[in-house]
Amino acid sequence: MAIRPKLLKIGELSARTGVPVSAIRYYADAGLMHAYRTNAGQRRFARADIRRVSFILIAQQLGLSLEEIGAILLRLPDGRTPSREDWSRISEGIKARVEARISELERIRERLDGCIGCGCLSLETCKLYNPQDRLGAQGPGPRRLLGD
Repeated sequence: MAIRPKLLKIGELSARTGVPVSAIRYYADAGLMHAYRTNAGQRRFARADIRRVSFILIAQQLGLSLEEIGAILLRLPDGRTPSREDWSRISEGIKARVEARISELERIRERLDGCIGCGCLSLETCKLYNPQDRLGAQGPGPRRLLGD
């Protein structure tokens, strides 16, 4: 007979991660983690799900969508705590995304400093001024700040 590891009740997982029970249910329903069901239909989670929920929170703060997070989590082992090698493999792709985001934010910061920092408040000299929405043809949003 195989020894089954102790599973956590959804409230215990919520208490350990600081994530509301409703969010944990949502993550499980979205396939980001696996909930085991008792005979009474109650959800139970592996202890490894503490790290999965923590990863979901961090990945969301990095700007990853739940779909992207789900794809990443599919590469992790199910039912056991991910090893250092597992996380190292996963983190490589995320690091590239973080570096790209940092570059984007630095570019935006430099362009904002040039505009807001000058204090000119002149539409004639403002680098962000866009008469007749000429930049609208390049796409939505603040093109000079976000564009390439």
